[in-house]
Amino acid sequence: MNTIKRLATLNRIRQLSRLMDTSLRVPGTGFRIGLDPIIGLIPGAGDLISTAFSAYIIFLATRFGIPRQDLTEMIFNVALESVVGTVPLVGDLFDAFYKSNIRNLAILEKHLMAVEPELEEVASEVYNTEVSVR
Repeated sequence: MNTIKRLATLNRIRQLSRLMDTSLRVPGTGFRIGLDPIIGLIPGAGDLISTAFSAYIIFLATRFGIPRQDLTEMIFNVALESVVGTVPLVGDLFDAFYKSNIRNLAILEKHLMAVEPELEEVASEVYNTEVSVR
């Protein structure tokens, strides 16, 4: 995968992670939630849909050659959120606070900073903005 495609994939992961975990600000607070806990309110199918989005994010992350240990941690984050998410109401509150997709994004960005620090420089040039891989 060339650098432009890698940046596009990384940006897709960022956008999906933020959409699912931090896209909406709770009025009157600084707390942010995403679609994940909202979708989770749908009985039965909600948690399955949220888990599918999270699995897709992990699938995209595997394109960066993420180490097995990091991949295992990412899968654990999603599995934990999925299992606890099945508990009515308590699970949805857990989803709102745990934010597995943002945790997984941080794992991926840490990996990329270690193995491809030049990716941040290329991102700045391509998008002509300050883009952080952290």
